[in-house]
Amino acid sequence: MFGYYIIIGAVALVSWLVSNTLKRKFEKYSKVHLRNGMSGAEIAKKMLADNGIYDVEVISTPGQLTDHYNPKNKTVNLSESVYNQRNAAAAAVAAHECGHAVQHAQAYNWLQMRSALVPVVSVTSGMSQWLIIGGLVLGGAAGVGLGWWVAVLGVVFMGFATLFSFITLPVEYDASNRALAWLKNKNMLAPEEYAGAEDSLKWAARTYLVAAIGALANLLYWALQLFGGRD
Repeated sequence: MFGYYIIIGAVALVSWLVSNTLKRKFEKYSKVHLRNGMSGAEIAKKMLADNGIYDVEVISTPGQLTDHYNPKNKTVNLSESVYNQRNAAAAAVAAHECGHAVQHAQAYNWLQMRSALVPVVSVTSGMSQWLIIGGLVLGGAAGVGLGWWVAVLGVVFMGFATLFSFITLPVEYDASNRALAWLKNKNMLAPEEYAGAEDSLKWAARTYLVAAIGALANLLYWALQLFGGRD
């Protein structure tokens, strides 16, 4: 178990560093006010219109960093600070979430794959580690009996969550690329504003990368615990 704690600790440390850096970046670029005077909501509505999307609603949602696109009801949900503010950070987030709406409208393959996995992962992710530990306690480490199959099921469940994390990467990076391309091609931002938006989205994407690496490290550790001693 000591090795497991080292892995989890290292991933948690990197995740904390990236998350804190992201918060600092957003605080910094929240002070870079847009010369065009547009709010995050206005940025979002214009990007949707420019991409021929008129059936997606832009709404405000409580909290911070709660921004997301909901493909079920076709809504771009922007946190209050993004929805109302008129700065580079708000523009970046609003355009990024609209990038997901564009992906949905264009049937982007990676987004479709992620959406297909959502119901599976929502059921399996919370159970996987408990199944593995329970299976090992029941004798799964010996490679025989009920405990073995319970632990194997846990590893399979954990594999789904890890796969989901890696499929999320191209979805998030592509949404950011779409956002930045639109902001640049439509001359929505001044050069220093665009640089802030680009830097914000770069650090936001790194949080997903760290999460994916952590999920893979976790999966490999438990798989080795279960299969490593077998001939």
